[in-house]
Amino acid sequence: MLWCGVVGPAFFVVSFLVQGALRPAYDPLRHPVSSLSLGGGAAWVQSATFLITGLLVIAFAVGLGRAGCGRWTPILIALVGLGLMGAGVFTSDPINGYPPGTAIPAPRTTSGILHDQFSTPVFTALPAACLVMARRFGRQGSRGWRAYSIATAVASWICFILAAFGFNRIGPFAPTGGLWQRLCLIISFAWLVGLAWTQLTARKPISRQA
Repeated sequence: MLWCGVVGPAFFVVSFLVQGALRPAYDPLRHPVSSLSLGGGAAWVQSATFLITGLLVIAFAVGLGRAGCGRWTPILIALVGLGLMGAGVFTSDPINGYPPGTAIPAPRTTSGILHDQFSTPVFTALPAACLVMARRFGRQGSRGWRAYSIATAVASWICFILAAFGFNRIGPFAPTGGLWQRLCLIISFAWLVGLAWTQLTARKPISRQA
């Protein structure tokens, strides 16, 4: 199950990077990852990516619980997995002119609202898990991982806010909302892979008392 924490995040990032590079009329710098689920054709690939990654992240959360990572980190990471699965079930609304021909701004739908609600834990619960683990690493004396976890939380939240500015066409951020969202996901998912690797290679699991 801990290996799911390596495979799932890596699969998700590679999938959206490849899709974004190949999708006609899609601009990875401007459009969110969720928009890859729109437009017909290969749109099902991103929906499947959400679902598969969500299942893998939930399995990873269970593995963390069994490895002795306490209560809150597994719960927060499981919420991330559930959020990814919900984002795969409910497609987002069109945004910033994608798919081509859609209105700017596009009218809101029930599916789009549910997609946004399910996506929220991906961008909030994951940085929170970073901070919980930072405290745990600090008690262990792992200063490097403590600093890395705090930096990941701060950087991902900043990127998330800048992405929101871009998707809402605020100031100069409108052309780069997709870029900031991708940076947010890459930064936070890289931390997930690192966390999984620490548990896979550790001689002892993180103390339950930490």
